[in-house]
Formats: sequence, structure tokens, C-alpha cells
Amino acid sequence: MSTDTTTATVSTHVLDTSLGRPAADVPVRLATRPGPTAGWEQLGGSVTDADGRCADLPALPEGTAQVRLEFDTDTYFAREADGPPAPHAVGGTFFPEVAITFTVRPGEHHHVPLLLSPFGYSVYRGS
Repeated sequence: MSTDTTTATVSTHVLDTSLGRPAADVPVRLATRPGPTAGWEQLGGSVTDADGRCADLPALPEGTAQVRLEFDTDTYFAREADGPPAPHAVGGTFFPEVAITFTVRPGEHHHVPLLLSPFGYSVYRGS
């Protein structure tokens, strides 16, 4: 386990509130920048597991001040529409992508859960 207190870490968890379960296989991309006027650097991404979590997001570079998590919700809801009928029953989503931008502090862990439905979403800083 690292004892580095200068690098922030990020994790996320996606829950499909329309179905009352974790959202599995949601593609997630991670980008960083050292400040609000700098350009974004794409670091890579991951896919949520069966519990809706991304266990392998890329590490943040030292000096990161802001992070953007981009969730490909269109792919997720299109796949869900192919399965058993969901309560929303129309397939697809009003928000094909959810992009969350937030500030990070060196040495702190930042957990950002996404509560998702086809026509709305909510995020918060978790623990």
C-alpha cells in the first residue's frame, strides 16, 4: 500500500435507480487537468463491474487539481432495453453521456457515486 500523501485518488460507483440495482458494464473515462484553465488529459478508463464499481481507474498524476469522469450511459441503457422490459420501457436515455467534473485535494480519496436513471441523474461526494 502506498504512503504517498501528495497524490489524490478517485473511485466511483454507479447505481441504476430505475431498476434498483448496480449498473454493470458502464464504460467510464477519466481525464485530469492541473487547473481550471488547463486542457484536459485523457488518462484512460474502465468499465463498471457487477456491483457497479470501477476497481481499476487510472492513478492520478501528481499535480492534478480537477478530474472529469465521463459515463457512457447511452451504451448501458441501450443494452438494458434489449433485456427484459424495464419500468421506463422506452429504451435509451435522455442523457447519452454524464460528465462529472470535480476538484481534488492532494492526499485525499474522492469517491463519486452516480445515481442514474434514463431521464435523470445525481452525484455526490461519497466516502
